[in-house]
Amino acid sequence: MPDTHTEKKYSIFQITINLALTCLVSGAILAAAYYITNPIAVEKAKLMEKQSMQALVPDADSFKAVGTEGKITEADASGKAVAYIVSVAPKGYGGAIDMLVAVSPDGKVENFSITSSNETPGLGSRASQPAFMDQFKGKTSDKLSVTKDTSNKDNIQAMTGATITSKAVTAGVKEAVDEVASYAGGK
Repeated sequence: MPDTHTEKKYSIFQITINLALTCLVSGAILAAAYYITNPIAVEKAKLMEKQSMQALVPDADSFKAVGTEGKITEADASGKAVAYIVSVAPKGYGGAIDMLVAVSPDGKVENFSITSSNETPGLGSRASQPAFMDQFKGKTSDKLSVTKDTSNKDNIQAMTGATITSKAVTAGVKEAVDEVASYAGGK
């Protein structure tokens, strides 16, 4: 009785060719997807950044990058600088805390936003709540240090259970104020 099913054997060369073709097709699909979606993602990121800046300085009608490193953006209203927005990323408990900090031309904190962080939910994530953020408004660089002394109203009160995050956010805001002082003082 003859064998009704035949066994097909592949050589190592045929397997290699099949695998290479599969990788080539997959790579081409990924490259095409990136080519199509990357410009959209870049535009979306720029739009989100502009919206974040507008939320920080609502009076501004235009924004332009200034300085040598591109970290500082000037917020203008009627052609006059009303604030500078600085991008900083201090190291917190869970890694980098990406922030945008608005500083007045005279070196006082106006506002800030945390654009991304990996801080502990319920503890470090409280850094973006008004109870903590409002302490920074109007402060100059010399008042930007963290304290646990509740009677000290001049400095920033640490968040209970999140001292590392408190110090990181404060250091980021201080860095932004110092950047503006360095830039605006040198104009």
